[in-house]
Amino acid sequence: MFSEDEWNEAWKQPLLEVRLEGLGPREAGKVRDMYRVGDLRVLVASDRISAFDRVLGAVPFRGQVLNQLSAWWFEETRGLVANHVVSVPDPNVTIAREAEPLPVEVIVRGYITGSTTTSLWYLYERGERAPYGVPLPDRLAKNDPLPEPIVTPTTKAGPGEHDERLTAAEVADRGLVEPALWEQVQQTALALFTRGQEVARRGGLILVDTKYEFGLIDGTLALIDEVHTPDSSRYWDLAAYERGEIVHYDKEHLRLWYVARGFRGAGEPPPLAPELARELAELYVSVFERLTGARFEPGAQPAQERIQRNVERALAELGVARG
Repeated sequence: MFSEDEWNEAWKQPLLEVRLEGLGPREAGKVRDMYRVGDLRVLVASDRISAFDRVLGAVPFRGQVLNQLSAWWFEETRGLVANHVVSVPDPNVTIAREAEPLPVEVIVRGYITGSTTTSLWYLYERGERAPYGVPLPDRLAKNDPLPEPIVTPTTKAGPGEHDERLTAAEVADRGLVEPALWEQVQQTALALFTRGQEVARRGGLILVDTKYEFGLIDGTLALIDEVHTPDSSRYWDLAAYERGEIVHYDKEHLRLWYVARGFRGAGEPPPLAPELARELAELYVSVFERLTGARFEPGAQPAQERIQRNVERALAELGVARG
């Protein structure tokens, strides 16, 4: 965990955005800033945090945790599937190969939970016994483990739109993904999830559900974006679950704080309180340390200059022309 001095320094200058010189136009997402350099992408994880399709503020160390934890998982799962990582030259940066993304989000669920209209529990509680085309037994209670993990795909919605839930059969039937490739995607996603659950349990956590993004690189299936982070995954504390409690170690902690204050995405959100930012920073770092078994080491400040220097050096070593 970070020290008090490290927190105070990071709190004074969270990484809100990164504008790198000599790399062309910056493309800003909710969390990451991205630069295209030839057939590579320079992905910079900022400390911005979003929920309800809104950027709500910044949490120090968050970008570093997301980047380094994904990098760790990409290496851990390299034997299961290829990925887009070329190098990780900085705590907040991944240089990745350009991929042709598949047009579906692949969500794997190991427990029946959730409150949104696409969640398993929402659908099951309203009488659906085959949500996403997957038969489920009667008498399941909220937060129960499923008989086995299941794949529940959705479309990738554009800005201002909502994901559309699909059955596994519809992905191939509608021509979204070629049938043989889609079968490979499903088998790979389930293998990744099984591996994720094993590692999480060793760290005293439960990997409840997660989202994977896949793409093709030179015609080969590859894992892209991020993997098994507290943003893309739902984690519960294992000991608390065994006592009958749900303690979140993921971005749900942020959502619940806002919902408790009456904000669900409409209107002006309350400002992200400093004490909440501290809680979230500690939560994200804790997940990193419990999963990897390594101590979190905050990157040197100021981050902007460090990132510029490390990216320039990495691209030079790769022999990539900039500008």
